[in-house]
Amino acid sequence: MTEASEAAPRVAPVSTQPPQTPAASADPSIAALSYEQAREELGTVVRALESGSKGLEESLALWERGEALADHCQRWLDGARQRLDAARARTEDTAG
Repeated sequence: MTEASEAAPRVAPVSTQPPQTPAASADPSIAALSYEQAREELGTVVRALESGSKGLEESLALWERGEALADHCQRWLDGARQRLDAARARTEDTAG
């Protein structure tokens, strides 16, 4: 190994899936969504609920899906934060 390659920080592989949660794993259609897709669908769910035009059962189903989508989005964000923290720690280790 050369000196330059030893000093270069290692980059963690990019995960294309967030950690699985009970809500996401219970619904494969949510588990397969990217962050952006889940966030967009969550917005659609919120608008549908806010319209007040749905019946009780449909509103409850939308609410439950919205909760699962929000949880899925949070998992993506938590994973991104962990990756940033790890990258910062590696940078500090090589600079220090």
